[in-house]
Amino acid sequence: MKKSLEEVLKALPKCSVLDTSISKKDYVALDLSITNTTLKTIDVSSSETLEHYINSHMKSNGAQVAYGGYLETRNIYSRSDYFNDINPDTERNIHLGLDLWIAAETPIYAPLDAEVHSFKNNTNFGDYGPTIILKHNVQGICFYTLYGHLSLASIENLIVGQEFKQGEQMATLGDASVNGDYAPHLHFQIIQDIQNYTGDYPGVCSKQDLDFYKNNCLDPELLLKLN
Repeated sequence: MKKSLEEVLKALPKCSVLDTSISKKDYVALDLSITNTTLKTIDVSSSETLEHYINSHMKSNGAQVAYGGYLETRNIYSRSDYFNDINPDTERNIHLGLDLWIAAETPIYAPLDAEVHSFKNNTNFGDYGPTIILKHNVQGICFYTLYGHLSLASIENLIVGQEFKQGEQMATLGDASVNGDYAPHLHFQIIQDIQNYTGDYPGVCSKQDLDFYKNNCLDPELLLKLN
């Protein structure tokens, strides 16, 4: 019986999209959900204010990287018309990837052997900014990983079909001026069926679409194994 993608990823050794010299103890979990009451006291619509909050959280925990957010319901998208909707069932506010919060220009590495499926600068306010989608084939199963909020330089000389070996640098992180106006971070997402998307794929969904996206966008923890 053929294994599922979830089973295959779970059985793989720990993979990394950041420098492997950053140890597991240097990562700290970050809660940006609507249930985090501390966020009600800060202006999460400001990339500078949110960056200060995240950096303070990392500093107080002696961490280099803050991470989290898979299937987290967040308020930070309400600032953008790109996600906003007055209907709570159709408003897109459920996060489908895992965020890794670390400084701009941080190198990003391919977690597995891959080829470039597509790339694009998604310039809507609150969007990904420069984005790369990699295509992988593991044990005969094809799937994709998405990297959002990159630097412009990351996509300047990229070619569709270009290959990256596991652990090879593929990009660097962007800052708020190019990454959709966020504190610097990587949005990392696993996608089973890319559908007809190129250089883009929904990273936030609505409550009514959650069942579909939860099945199509698996937990990045399966690859990164941070917990």
